[in-house]
Amino acid sequence: MKNILILANGNLAKHFVEWVGKSRIGDNHYYIVCPNNNFNMNLTSKSNFKFINTDPTSYMRLQKIMDKIEFAIAFVVMTDRDESLYAFKNIRMIDKKILVILVSRWDDFALNDEDDDNISIININEIMAGHLYEYLPNVPVIAKNIGLGRGEIMEILVPFGSSFAYRHIGSLSHRKWRIVAVYRKEKQIFPNNAMMLKPNDTLIVIGNPIMLEGVYKTINQRKGLFPEPFGKTLYLILDMNEKREDILLQVNEAIFLSNQLSKTKLSIRLISCKNRKWFTFYQPQNSYSLLKELKKMENEYISINISENNNDIYKTIDYDISQLDIGLFLLNRNLFTKTKFKEYLYGITRPIYIFGEKSIYNINEAVILMGDEVQMESLSSSVFDIAETLGLKLSLCDFNPEGDYSDKEKIIEHYESLSTLYNFKINIVKKEANPITELRNHDDILHIAPFTRTIMDKPLFNFFSTRISRYFLSIKKHPQLLIPIEN
Repeated sequence: MKNILILANGNLAKHFVEWVGKSRIGDNHYYIVCPNNNFNMNLTSKSNFKFINTDPTSYMRLQKIMDKIEFAIAFVVMTDRDESLYAFKNIRMIDKKILVILVSRWDDFALNDEDDDNISIININEIMAGHLYEYLPNVPVIAKNIGLGRGEIMEILVPFGSSFAYRHIGSLSHRKWRIVAVYRKEKQIFPNNAMMLKPNDTLIVIGNPIMLEGVYKTINQRKGLFPEPFGKTLYLILDMNEKREDILLQVNEAIFLSNQLSKTKLSIRLISCKNRKWFTFYQPQNSYSLLKELKKMENEYISINISENNNDIYKTIDYDISQLDIGLFLLNRNLFTKTKFKEYLYGITRPIYIFGEKSIYNINEAVILMGDEVQMESLSSSVFDIAETLGLKLSLCDFNPEGDYSDKEKIIEHYESLSTLYNFKINIVKKEANPITELRNHDDILHIAPFTRTIMDKPLFNFFSTRISRYFLSIKKHPQLLIPIEN
């Protein structure tokens, strides 16, 4: 049981005391010092409330009160700046250790005592500004009076079209954050990994504040913006040692994709690959006529990037990513298969479009093979986005040599739910067949797959593997799209 001292006057103090009176916790004794008792008369009948009708700025009268009673904490809730300052100084002269909570409505209010660790000043203007800020759209609500109050506890609404909608909680990243409660139709649910999130669910998440800011942005990311949330610009890397006709085909295909994807900008970086192990920046003197032809294509949406110096190309691409907001890399298969470069691309976590023997112009269907449940749910939003934006049919395929489809039901449930939500038809295919053979027999498809570590493995190990991801690069017929997934 603790004794609480409240030096009070004004409406804010009145509301504070009345709010305390509504508390279900009755273990504290409250001593309210105020010049005029204009508080709720019902409080005077409570045994743990005592109102003292006296001047809270009087040192002598305050000393008489504090000498008789040992207080755990003192509140100064007053309307006048000077009176608040005098009241605090009086408290500190009487007791140098007591914790004081002082309410201020003055931005330049200062006590000139930086060594006093037992004073907490609450600025009303800051609190009201923060409260109003939370009413803005696209702003997360955080718990300010729980834990550290720095945003490690956050409330997030799952909107329609969210990449989190119709995903199982077990498929989401939990290394530095966690969903601890879900509110649905005015009911609180303690979720497990098998629970599927739905639009209009309210999530209570706990974790690293910086991570939660990213989670909030991801949950509220609207569908229909690919290559976002990875970035906005398409980035074509051209090997100028390739055949002239191949280079022009890649450029035209990149321009087509740029136009299809909401008129995103296209940035072209010219390099020179002289063997499979290393490459340098393209030197203009190597093929002036081709460069001249490319430069004619430049406009407000297309830019050509050339470097005269053979600096570290990885640093240059890193710089381009930061300056151009790159969301999708486009490159040929020979360039992607260079081991060091493939490792680099894997590390920057951006989607990779690999040109196929058939051009994207002739493609009418996007195909994704069922795999790991977590990976499939992680890339599903992008898959629907790409198929709808490019006007492709979408097929979710389970090619299984043994004909065992029992472990893919959650994946199908997830994709069918998104199909209903987005009003975009998806074709579910189950077939007892070798996935490699089946893919090679398909014509006019865009093959979409998660960008996983298994794609990085060398061909020697691929020979002994049954994972489709390890044979991914051996299928040169179709254009392919690798989408990075959450770790």
